[in-house]
Amino acid sequence: MENQKKFYITTPIYYPSSKLHIGHTYCTVATDTMARYKRLQGYKVMFLTGTDEHGLKIEQKAEAAGITPKQFVDNIVEGPRGVKDLWKLMEISYDRFIRTTDDYHVAAIQKIFKKMYDKGDIYKGTYKGKYCTPCESFWTESQLVNGCCPDCGRPVVDAEEEAYFFRLSKYSDRVRDLLVNTDFLQPRSRVNEMVNNFIDKGLEDLCVSRTSFNWGVPVDFDPKHVVYVWIDALFNYTTALGFMNDRYPDSDYETFWPADVHFVGKEIVRFHSIIWPAMLMSMDMPLPKHVFGHGWLLLDGGKMSKSLGNVVDPYILAERYSADALRYFLLRDFPFGTDGNFSNELLINRINMDLANDLGNLLSRTTAMADKYFGGTLPADQAEGPEDAELIAMANELRGKYEADMEKYAFQNALADVFAVIARANKYIDETAPWVLAKDEAKKPRLARVLYNLAETLRLCATLLQPFMPAACDKIFAQLGVTEDSLRSWDSAAAFGAMPAACTLHKGENIFPRIDAKKELAELEAMEAAQKAAAQAALSDAEKAGQPKTEAAPVEIADHEPEITFDDFMKSELRVGEIRACEAMKESKKLLHLTVFDGERERCILSGIAKWYKPEDLIGKKVAIVANLAPRPMMKGKYVSEGMIVAADTPDGGCIIPFFPDEATTGSRIH
Repeated sequence: MENQKKFYITTPIYYPSSKLHIGHTYCTVATDTMARYKRLQGYKVMFLTGTDEHGLKIEQKAEAAGITPKQFVDNIVEGPRGVKDLWKLMEISYDRFIRTTDDYHVAAIQKIFKKMYDKGDIYKGTYKGKYCTPCESFWTESQLVNGCCPDCGRPVVDAEEEAYFFRLSKYSDRVRDLLVNTDFLQPRSRVNEMVNNFIDKGLEDLCVSRTSFNWGVPVDFDPKHVVYVWIDALFNYTTALGFMNDRYPDSDYETFWPADVHFVGKEIVRFHSIIWPAMLMSMDMPLPKHVFGHGWLLLDGGKMSKSLGNVVDPYILAERYSADALRYFLLRDFPFGTDGNFSNELLINRINMDLANDLGNLLSRTTAMADKYFGGTLPADQAEGPEDAELIAMANELRGKYEADMEKYAFQNALADVFAVIARANKYIDETAPWVLAKDEAKKPRLARVLYNLAETLRLCATLLQPFMPAACDKIFAQLGVTEDSLRSWDSAAAFGAMPAACTLHKGENIFPRIDAKKELAELEAMEAAQKAAAQAALSDAEKAGQPKTEAAPVEIADHEPEITFDDFMKSELRVGEIRACEAMKESKKLLHLTVFDGERERCILSGIAKWYKPEDLIGKKVAIVANLAPRPMMKGKYVSEGMIVAADTPDGGCIIPFFPDEATTGSRIH
């Protein structure tokens, strides 16, 4: 359709120095879900992902493996259980996959580099400073943290070589205005970090070529130089649309650029929110509409690291529990803009509670009763009842709530909206007691309407769950007898009652079998122990070969917690939160139930301070919260606490909460 709305969304292009882990999967699943949601709404979508394949680290790894850099990246991207295999397993519906070694991209980057050079925005000089090989990032002395790379915490090396530079400083004011006065960078909490830590400290011109290695895009007018990674990597979002190349038609660029949103991890927000717009300004190109910097998935409170052997293999989890179960968990438990603590226990509990108990049980009971009482096909003669109104009202309101949350990339809230309706449908079964109605022939019309309402609720919920769990929803539709595309469309989810009354249901397989948590956790722990042992053995072998250790053991200090590094401390995300509601809990004399606004959303926090504080004394107060604490089910799973209030012990065994003055900005980072 000529007037069809367009939507262009991208993941970062991932660095294939090793197999991808659950953190990469998290970002890609979120991007895929957003792309599927927009397609469901009727948009013409372009979804791009790919790999960033040049640089010194790849060259060194390939040399160590005794193969060429191209062979090395080919193995990881195209080989068995490689990047493309993983995305196929995870049901990633990308429209294009770009590799920075693709010929068309290389040729386009050379043209882009030359155009910026001809404009005077790229010039030759000499680089002297600090370089982080794993991150492929140059840093000034003032930007280092404890003498190490501020992004990854690893040691840096002195570097001096002839290089080309991009006049990043020239665009400092324009980029600052973009960040401060528009909604370009999201969530808003990332803006202050970029402005305060980078722009206001003074943007220095950026080194954009290297001569000390060869694995990169050659500067065609000065062949001893190769283009430095961030020009090569960032312009992929445009070259994949045909910009300055003949691989794709120019109309793709004209149709889809500027991008609606780049989804990126918070560690590369700086490159996408400062360097990328500056380069586009230099090229006189439109800027993307939004950059969204999501948080990390943490393991045992820390960022996943291949060198420590603590990465989570998405292949194992998806094959064990299904891609849909893993997709659901990743987007249900962790607010997309903040860090989340991954654990196998959380994954299994979420599968059992939501997918097996709530959704799976509702589908199984509904189809089984339809088969038992009506041979699968419901009669058209149906009778309404007083129990119907609340369920139908919730179902009618669902799409609007879901859409509002999806447009804010609040995937966890959109899923909560859907599962609130599923929970209400399960309660509706208990209220209407179909097994009692079935005993009275005169009540068969009422029984038919009850089962219809359950089936229609499932159809509507499955329609909105399609972006999250596409394969599982296909199975749900099959059991509901939904074969027409019109009954699984965006329009059909607007109002309750689209299914014909005389629908035919089919009892099928259990889509999400319940997991024996104790057995599964034991098996997963054994697998992870073996993984860590292998990583430690590899580390020991490296030490024997004379290679330096990359991690130091913590020092135990008497009567204190183990000593931590500055980077360890920075893993705790402390923010100013405003208490908007507070109430005592009937289930506990120790806990207070607080609703705390963190600058972006309200979160539930259960805090054991009831002995010292009255609820009415806390409402409106601003407190310090640990914002990236993993969500913790409490009170037998009835509540989920999403953070912690910072408090100090007193000599008499009590506690004191430090309060911030009113002028403290809600959501601001505490350092």
